[in-house]
Amino acid sequence: MQARVIAEMRRRIIKGDIEPGAPLSELALAEEFGVSRTPVREALKQLQTEGLVEIRPRVGTFVTTPSRREITELFEMKELLEGAAARLLARRGRVAEIDLLERNLREADAAVERDDRERYAELVQEFHDLLIAGADNNKLEAHYRILMNQLAYSRLVNTSLSQPGRALQSDREHHLVLELILEKDGDSAEQVMREHVRASRRALMAGLPLGRSDRSG
Repeated sequence: MQARVIAEMRRRIIKGDIEPGAPLSELALAEEFGVSRTPVREALKQLQTEGLVEIRPRVGTFVTTPSRREITELFEMKELLEGAAARLLARRGRVAEIDLLERNLREADAAVERDDRERYAELVQEFHDLLIAGADNNKLEAHYRILMNQLAYSRLVNTSLSQPGRALQSDREHHLVLELILEKDGDSAEQVMREHVRASRRALMAGLPLGRSDRSG
């Protein structure tokens, strides 16, 4: 039961079904899932460990709202991991993930052409997931999953893509990364992938509300 509560709450937070800063009631969640408050309490503790919720003693439990500094730090780690993944994939040759990435880009091109931002956002996530899977490094992938959960990335990617022209530019950057991977140019693939992540971060920051708090000043 606890695992089910954790999985569903994690999914809701990452997908943005529950807004950042929203309060979470142990009692309401226990009633919704048909369980006692104990598995809900333990589930929330686990989600706090993952960086998705914040438990404030005698105040309540809330969905984490990352500050600008925290987002910047997480994106810096995202840049390192995805850059390394591009390099590792370039070494592997024609593996199954390459075919999937090519299909992903064909669908992404079509989504950008018809200005389907929602579908393109899904394909962006898929592209990055395929890149990580294609690196074939379990340790890298494990760290990446934790990082992406803390970012609640699907919630943020829509903000990034809301910037004028960002979807088209993002699509072009993905194409260039894959071209370099196919050429087995790991150094350049890593460099371009890291530049792509930095560009995404800049677009995201431009789209965040001005009132977004930064607890580190």
